[in-house]
Amino acid sequence: MSMWADILCFGHSHKPYHRILQDGPRHYHAINTGSVGKPKDGNPQGGYVLLHINDHSSNADPDSLCGEFIRFDYDVELSARSLEGSPLPSEFADMLRKAH
Repeated sequence: MSMWADILCFGHSHKPYHRILQDGPRHYHAINTGSVGKPKDGNPQGGYVLLHINDHSSNADPDSLCGEFIRFDYDVELSARSLEGSPLPSEFADMLRKAH
């Protein structure tokens, strides 16, 4: 497995997670940042990730990087009602309320 980056942050699936992949002595971090306003993990709060990289970070040490997943409240119902009043499909409002 030849990788060009030690840390890859990505989104779009709306499901936050942090996976550590190993190739011999090297470790690679795959971090899905989730979604600021429409997570699909059952928690309707918004979310983002803070990366903590220690001073002696190395791809030989999988614990030298930590992804802290932060969740915060926002007015989900107001956002859902805004969707219902828009040209977008009404199902989007229910998906937002249920976080799926």
